[in-house]
Amino acid sequence: MTASRTPTTAEELRGAGLRVTAARVALLETVRHGDHLGVEELASGVRDRVGHISLQAVYEALHALTAAGLVRRIEPAGSPARFEGRVGDNHHHIVCRSCGAVADVDCVVGHAPCLHASNDHGFSIDEAEVIFWGRCPDCSSST
Repeated sequence: MTASRTPTTAEELRGAGLRVTAARVALLETVRHGDHLGVEELASGVRDRVGHISLQAVYEALHALTAAGLVRRIEPAGSPARFEGRVGDNHHHIVCRSCGAVADVDCVVGHAPCLHASNDHGFSIDEAEVIFWGRCPDCSSST
């Protein structure tokens, strides 16, 4: 019996039907090693790994990675989009009203979609997106 090995980033990209490029590999790895990063932060991380990349190329790659299900995009109200590598589950987020810090919150109750709409209006619901708002410990202690 052989132990299963974790696929490489390049293998994951191929498996998702995406062309493997140094920029896509660097971007996916930057997203996965980051913490709900914005596009500017991701672009900087990719540049640290592979050199120059335009912001437009980062946006295009993020769109492809998100569409392929390798990256998740979140967009808390009043904030620019952020990206994370935690995909395939129905977790939620908590956002600090003061500094904008974001943290994952596991599903609040039961199985996906975690919450049941009081009126689904005929929709077939497959996901619930919940964002909790408050103040992080650092911001709470500074008042």
